[in-house]
Amino acid sequence: MRMWIKQPLAILAEMASGGLVIENGVIAELVVAGATPRHDAVFDASQHVVLPGLVNTHHHFYQTLTRAHPAAINKELFDWLKALYPLWARLTPAAHRIATRLALTELLLSGVTTTSDHHYVFPNGLDDAMDIQVEEANRVGVRMTVTRGSMNLSVKDGGLPPDSVVQDQDSILADCERVIQKYHQHGAGSTIQIALAPCSPFSVTRELMRETASLAAKHNCRLHTHLAETKDEDDFCKASFGMRPLDYLEDCGWLNNRTWLAHGIYFNDADVIKLGRHGVGVCHCPTSNMTLASGQCRTCELEAAGVAVGLGVDGSASNDSSNLMEGVRHALLLNRLTYDAKVTHLDALRWATEGSARCLGRDDIGKIAIGKQADLALFKLDELRFSGAGDPLAALVLCGAHRADRVMVGGHWRVVDRQPVEIDVRKLREQHGRAAARFLQVN
Repeated sequence: MRMWIKQPLAILAEMASGGLVIENGVIAELVVAGATPRHDAVFDASQHVVLPGLVNTHHHFYQTLTRAHPAAINKELFDWLKALYPLWARLTPAAHRIATRLALTELLLSGVTTTSDHHYVFPNGLDDAMDIQVEEANRVGVRMTVTRGSMNLSVKDGGLPPDSVVQDQDSILADCERVIQKYHQHGAGSTIQIALAPCSPFSVTRELMRETASLAAKHNCRLHTHLAETKDEDDFCKASFGMRPLDYLEDCGWLNNRTWLAHGIYFNDADVIKLGRHGVGVCHCPTSNMTLASGQCRTCELEAAGVAVGLGVDGSASNDSSNLMEGVRHALLLNRLTYDAKVTHLDALRWATEGSARCLGRDDIGKIAIGKQADLALFKLDELRFSGAGDPLAALVLCGAHRADRVMVGGHWRVVDRQPVEIDVRKLREQHGRAAARFLQVN
């Protein structure tokens, strides 16, 4: 079956104003204006702006259960964490499942076709957290890099999390090995990949950081962690390790082209050069960084140094949504404020597609080109907010698009008429609301 996505209103691809042809889940042909390709079926895209499927490179799905929580609003990162960690200790397998399903659905509706999630909270009874996420990603129909997170430093060790959500090193490494062996896929078209992701320098030991890096190298999978998000983190690393965060990461064997980092705000000029030299990626989280008043990522300097810059919504308690299309707009506006009008809507869209794909180590997604996976997000400009818009691609960002009309993953429609094909949204909202209510209780 060759499907022609015909004559889009606009498309984020060169030499494709006539659309594209999809065959066996892959982009088989780009169609120039006026041409008629060989095809078996047609989708009329004349009312749609066509983007590569968006790629979300940092999230915490479980945090959808504590959005705008009264205990945590109007706080910066460390105080925010102290308020929420005791609540997250209540996470159960059922709550984790519904939180994951809701986050995946929310992302899909915003045009996301591939996502990662950084899960590092493991209360007793949540040993199968990664298995739940794989099952839910397959159910919703989204590609996913499942990051097996970890923490082994609790309050008694000088860390922030309570004892009840951390694990010992042996348990962590054993489950990392198990999850990789069971789920990690290599090659083009992979639906599930595994990354290893200690939470942060202040929540794991140096030994666990090093052992995790060795395990990732053994299995050729990626590494992920939070880094350089706040000045407090910078001060912590100097006091605890006698070095700045990136130097500590290098000491732990993490500086290589399989690593991508979340936030990357407090990098100096030498750090930026080092990141580029080693091929490390950085996930820019503009909405979270503004919500927690953390600071501004040095996106332009990082890209100039050769760093892959991607976008992430971050956790839904520091955003407080799972909408990457909204994050594209925030990235544009924040970076205009940081730099100037030289940062364009095309830069922000590139970060959410090609840049994010590079962060995840994937060259089969993130771009509309022959041979890439047929992962697409199609938006209509039929809402009042778009009336009068002249440039359709710019309008998506500047006028605030936030919900895709259609989303395709691997040649299969996963969103049709702004609704997910596999999920009952009303039922999901009711189930998630009941689960979240437990996290509002004081005791």
